[in-house]
Amino acid sequence: MQYWLFKSEPSTWSWDQQAAKGEIGEEWDGVRNYQARNFMRQMNIGDLGFFYHSQKDKEIVGIVEVCANAHPDSTADDARWECVDIRAMKPLNIPVTLEQIKTDPRLTEMVLVKNSRLSVQPVTAEEWTIICGLGQTNSD
Repeated sequence: MQYWLFKSEPSTWSWDQQAAKGEIGEEWDGVRNYQARNFMRQMNIGDLGFFYHSQKDKEIVGIVEVCANAHPDSTADDARWECVDIRAMKPLNIPVTLEQIKTDPRLTEMVLVKNSRLSVQPVTAEEWTIICGLGQTNSD
């Protein structure tokens, strides 16, 4: 199992919208960054990810699951762009803010701290466990 983080501006696509999609989930489309696309190509069905509200809130609000492997992005005219589908699993009991993450010495190497602009990024198993703990949420 691998762990990931998916960033979205709540005004564009929010946790509530993701959760409303239910079991079928939704295509994580519109990503136009090669590194983020390559991360999605590495994902497998069943991998888990954090759902992060960017811009104003800057906090992890939920846990999602990859429910479809990388495939052509339906919003792209260029075949180079691919995406995965994700479905909401559960919200964090307490959202974990970027400020909390940046000030936690255990998370100083997290991609979110070092490259906060990347919209899809890996999360280590240790980081996953720490953030689930901060969010008072079961990690499974």
